Amino acid sequence: MAINKKTVQYVAHLSRIALTREELEKLSNQLQEILDFIDKLSKVDIKGIQPTSHILPINNIFRDDKTKESLPNEKTLENAPCKGDNFFVVPKVIE
Repeated sequence: MAINKKTVQYVAHLSRIALTREELEKLSNQLQEILDFIDKLSKVDIKGIQPTSHILPINNIFRDDKTKESLPNEKTLENAPCKGDNFFVVPKVIE
């Protein structure tokens, strides 16, 4: 797939990005290199390769869920700037 300066300029216009001639030249070349690399990757034979999310065989370490006592309401609300009826009082945000 080829990309030209006109396409980059059009996308920059849609994005409301002002590009100088040097930036346009540099960006066009960089985008073309990226597309060339993607073309190379699409030609690689990946049959028989298992999909992976990580190259190393790692596993999550989970701990058992254990129930325990919660903080008492008084302790939870002791530093609240505004409280009422065992709840935090916050300003109304929906009109």
